[in-house]
Amino acid sequence: MAERRRPPLRICHARASALGPVLDGAGALAVPWRGWLEKAAGLGFGQVLADARDAGEEAACGALARAASRRRLEFYLDCPPAGDEAAGAVDWTARGPVWRDLGARGLLIRDLAPSASLSKRMAPLRQREDGLDLLAWTPGLSREAVRGLRGLGFSHVFSSLAWWDFRSAWFMDEWHALADTGCAVLAFPADPYGAGAAGVGVPDAEVRRRASLRALWAAATCGAGWLVPMGYERHGLDGAPHDQLDLSADLQAANRWLARAPADDVALLPLGGADAPIAMMLRRAAGQRGRLSHLLLFNPDLLAASAVDWPMIQSRLPDRTQRPAEGGVPATLEPGGAHVVELGPAPPVVAGLPRRRSLTAAMGAARVAIEAVEPAIEQGRFAVKRTPGEALAVRADIFMDGHDKLAADLLWRAADDEAWTRVPMVHLGNDRWEAVCRFERVGMGCYAIEAWRDTYATFLDELRKKTDAGVDVAVEVDEVRGWISKVLGRAAQAGHEMRARAGEAARGLADLSGDACLAWIRSPEAAALVQALEPREFASRSAEFPVRVERRTARFGSWYECFPRSQSGDVNRHGTFADVVARLPAIRDMGFDVLYFPPIHPIGRRNRKGRNNSLEAAPGDPGSPYAIGSEEGGHDAIHPELGTLDDFRALVGEAARHGLEIALDFAIQCSPDHPWLARHPDWFAWRADGSLRYAENPPKKYEDIVNVDFYARAANGRDTASGLWLALLDVVLFWAGEGVRIFRVDNPHTKPLPFWEWLIAQVHARHPDVVFLSEAFTRPKMMYRLAKLGFSQSYTYFTWRETRRELTDYLEEISRPPVSDFFRPNFFVNTPDINPRHLQDSGRPGFLIRAALATTLSGSWGMYSGFELCEGTPVPGKEEYLDSEKYEIRAWDWSRPGNIVAEIGVLNRIRRDNPALHLHTGTGFLNTDNDQVLAYTRTTPERDNVVLVVVNLDPHGAQGANVELPLWEFGLPDDGTLHAEDLLRGYRFDWRGKMQHVWLEPGGPYAIWRISRRS
Repeated sequence: MAERRRPPLRICHARASALGPVLDGAGALAVPWRGWLEKAAGLGFGQVLADARDAGEEAACGALARAASRRRLEFYLDCPPAGDEAAGAVDWTARGPVWRDLGARGLLIRDLAPSASLSKRMAPLRQREDGLDLLAWTPGLSREAVRGLRGLGFSHVFSSLAWWDFRSAWFMDEWHALADTGCAVLAFPADPYGAGAAGVGVPDAEVRRRASLRALWAAATCGAGWLVPMGYERHGLDGAPHDQLDLSADLQAANRWLARAPADDVALLPLGGADAPIAMMLRRAAGQRGRLSHLLLFNPDLLAASAVDWPMIQSRLPDRTQRPAEGGVPATLEPGGAHVVELGPAPPVVAGLPRRRSLTAAMGAARVAIEAVEPAIEQGRFAVKRTPGEALAVRADIFMDGHDKLAADLLWRAADDEAWTRVPMVHLGNDRWEAVCRFERVGMGCYAIEAWRDTYATFLDELRKKTDAGVDVAVEVDEVRGWISKVLGRAAQAGHEMRARAGEAARGLADLSGDACLAWIRSPEAAALVQALEPREFASRSAEFPVRVERRTARFGSWYECFPRSQSGDVNRHGTFADVVARLPAIRDMGFDVLYFPPIHPIGRRNRKGRNNSLEAAPGDPGSPYAIGSEEGGHDAIHPELGTLDDFRALVGEAARHGLEIALDFAIQCSPDHPWLARHPDWFAWRADGSLRYAENPPKKYEDIVNVDFYARAANGRDTASGLWLALLDVVLFWAGEGVRIFRVDNPHTKPLPFWEWLIAQVHARHPDVVFLSEAFTRPKMMYRLAKLGFSQSYTYFTWRETRRELTDYLEEISRPPVSDFFRPNFFVNTPDINPRHLQDSGRPGFLIRAALATTLSGSWGMYSGFELCEGTPVPGKEEYLDSEKYEIRAWDWSRPGNIVAEIGVLNRIRRDNPALHLHTGTGFLNTDNDQVLAYTRTTPERDNVVLVVVNLDPHGAQGANVELPLWEFGLPDDGTLHAEDLLRGYRFDWRGKMQHVWLEPGGPYAIWRISRRS
């Protein structure tokens, strides 16, 4: 019975209590029953089901079967559990054949209690060829009882879908168990034997309608047919009729869909989980049109619409179900909505035959694959950064077909070299290879990888395996002798010495035989000759990857920032370059090697800012140095009160004699008085009313500054911005010509990225030793992009990283590849623009903590003058300095009590004396049992210098912690011994065991040791 291909069952279940006796007093079919059959036929059902206790008598059964047949309906009998015959139960085993003869088409059997006699009871019904359809009522049965139905002759079983909430996983679990019986699975929208379907009892009529309609379509589509209680079109899920509900048209539509839908081998595939906003299933079944697929969508929420993520659904569909056959998939499902979409295959992309490729070219294509080359920034779009002598470890996956041995070289050269330097690569395992090179000169370079089949090593490997196994290798030795002879013949193009060695070897090889020949093949002499002359068969070469080699200052430096105009010691006298010269010894003694100035150019008078950023400047207020340009000049001029260009040259020379290098601020912004505005007004942005567009950071406005337009065009569309780009390049080149090789760039993230890539490349082409520092406090991706474009180093988020977790996470991000291969941090503890909140109330300990962190966590660090004095007076509620030097001249007492000048000097000395602190890599954080204590090691790649730092992050109290020393990194057991040298106090001692306790007071909140393995 289950094997026959039939349309899906569409059963209407009679409620005898509402219809009365089947036959009237004359023995004819009663009018209510005739009306029910007419109604069922009109709604599109194909079968009707009546209780055998009411319709099982021969006369009633025959009358119903005949009346149903005239309306093209099949008649089924509902058989309740067998029991006391007097109670109205029926013996379906005995009566089944009689009912079949009277015209009944099938039975719904609800007496399925596990019993060994069930198979025997079924036997009489299975014997006839025109037997009955046997439907098993399975809701509520255990999985074991369901499994017991397999092979008993049932054609259909029933799911419990009416109780499903459209989220829980039990429905699909049950459905699969039912499908495993080999029977077709039917569903029903509401319990035909009583209340209990989802949605019953909802007070709102509209919500009841939604729930009833959703249940209707779920039952119709989630199986091979359905059973619908009589009156569902008016009752819905409520169990009683009400005026607001009429689902007649929906029932008809569902029955029409079922009549056309395939019903053989129905399978349901869930496409989402319990937390998905909608229930999504794929229905697949076989029919006359082949195997068809339908997407079933149900909104579990009766009160709110839910979005349908069609791209996500599409990604989960199996082959040949990629797109709707007609129409589309809705973007949303209304509250309690249901939607059915037939799916079909999307035609494949047929782009025609590939371009013909010559056989010769195909055979000459690379056999050796070179993949996953590291380091490579954006697949070689940008340069990896190194300093002279710094190791560049290059790795790649290298492999080819078969089992032959491979060899590979790392090739590297400077941009002005023609010849490559080769370094043999070492196989690390799993097809990963590595080699290290070290560029020697500042400027651009590149590297590539070449790999080939190592024929000689392949021969040696085969000979070893065979000789170890006792196999005669005479033939193989002759083959290798012939190959080596050809290789030696290549010496004709080599130098005289190589030709002589190869000729002698070839003559000797011809005279050797047997074991003597094998021994020579394996000899160092043969290996050296082959290595020099081998043709590198099937050689492949990777793309070339750029390397930017910058001088050591790009990686390691201690920066001191000050305003030259505040170096006179008198608030009433503008400082000069000569005053800065007088300060050089003190700055040098603190251990700094870079002296950085904010802009030193003439300052505009129009809209000049007053003290504390006030909009009105008082007489004598010097203005902000970032409002660049006045009648005295622009970016290539010096503020007259600072001195002359000769004075600046003298300062540069004197600073160099003190071991200090001058860094200048390159700020691309102009005051309204800048000479460019008169000479090149088309370089600037103008408003519709003819006024200048001032710099803005909404809602703030900077009326003393106007910005240039990097893509300015004249009214006729002519490009005018190219002159601006060239002028800005000339500014940098001018100061580079005056001996400045370090530029701190103000807010580069607000200028076009192509401009920076062009300008930096132009400058480096003339002055490869120029270092650019990016002051871009912005989104990480933008900061990284600027570094890729050529900025040597960057300000960072260190300024706002305070807790152990914050510091650890941030350092692990920037100190490891791939970021560390192109991004170098400069840890400024403060700036004229940033008075960090943690320095405003932490007192002297807070400044010591930040100094220790900055000096020992980054190769480059910096501070703005006043930090050494523990100056942190803020504008209330802001991260800004009160009486900021940006707007007035300050005079400082450089020896005022509470300063940390000596401590900064010691920290910089420790940095200078320990190569591990010259890097921004090699940081390892250690376990401590106190979050207020941060412990870490700084290590050179060679591990010849290891520095251990422990910092108390609490400026207000003492903190202690047990620190886990990394003995394993030294190859020591947990009870091993490390030798420690206290770099602050000069003590030397041994640590035994991996757990050591450290106690740090606020007055001395950090400890620094140099540690090594004790022999």
